[in-house]
Amino acid sequence: MAAPLLSLVVPVYNEEALVGPLVARCVAALAGLTADFELICVDDGSRDDTLPRLLAARAAEPRLKVLALSRNFGHQAAFTAGLHAAQGQYVATMDGDLQDPPELLPRMWALLRHDAHDVAYGHRTDREEGWGRQVLIKVFHRLFRDFSKLQEADNVGNFAMLNRRALGALLGLHEKNRYLPGLRSFIGFRQVAVPYARQARPNGSTPKMGYGRLFALALDALFSFSDLPIKVCLYAGLFGMVVFLLAGVYALGSKALGLAPFGWTSLELSIYFMGSIQLLFLGITGEYVFRIYRESQNRPLYFVQQYYA
Repeated sequence: MAAPLLSLVVPVYNEEALVGPLVARCVAALAGLTADFELICVDDGSRDDTLPRLLAARAAEPRLKVLALSRNFGHQAAFTAGLHAAQGQYVATMDGDLQDPPELLPRMWALLRHDAHDVAYGHRTDREEGWGRQVLIKVFHRLFRDFSKLQEADNVGNFAMLNRRALGALLGLHEKNRYLPGLRSFIGFRQVAVPYARQARPNGSTPKMGYGRLFALALDALFSFSDLPIKVCLYAGLFGMVVFLLAGVYALGSKALGLAPFGWTSLELSIYFMGSIQLLFLGITGEYVFRIYRESQNRPLYFVQQYYA
């Protein structure tokens, strides 16, 4: 069977209510570009009726393929599974919550079709989300941009389209702690941004990635692509040295003038301060050790239960 011209990879997890509109909008956007496409929905171990509804949609649209993972392996692993399965000459990726509009795919396609670019990625100029979530996301992207030196990874997500050459380079990166926007920026090639406003989830539903998962993803990004954690240790240590130097000068001066502080308060504060810095160092060191250990295990990122193709 000949490989399709265009592939779209969409991971989904417990999105039974969105399966219908998701498939309909994606198929309409892809069909407007070419009839020779495949839509790969990766079911990341959903516990609701997401998989049965995907299979029902596949019965009506054979160009829809469903990759069911054996359990929930996480957002980035599901994307990776879909990218390995994609056969298209051009491969696009987008989240399955319809916050990234599939109607933007023609703009990406136009930029890649004439070999002027290798990667077109969505650049979020605005987002319809709660102010608290927006603030945290902006802080993360600012830190990631400044400390990773990957300018293409600023205010971007998984919404992108790559040609086969760029995809081959991306799939050649086998690290287990994955942050795909950073990896996509790291491979280089000719990349171009496509600005858009990220939409709210349909019907005002709660985002599937809560603060805990977003924080874990942010840690993967910062530990993998920046030296920020090490610099935190360095700056905290330097700050502690300055504080205790000034405290030592103050203590000696107070002793000489007979104004030495009474009791053990200053000593206890010093012990607590140093102890907190040491615990911070141990925590950051432990994160690095655990990530090195995870890489050394070399376990597969995912297991496929069944591929309906």
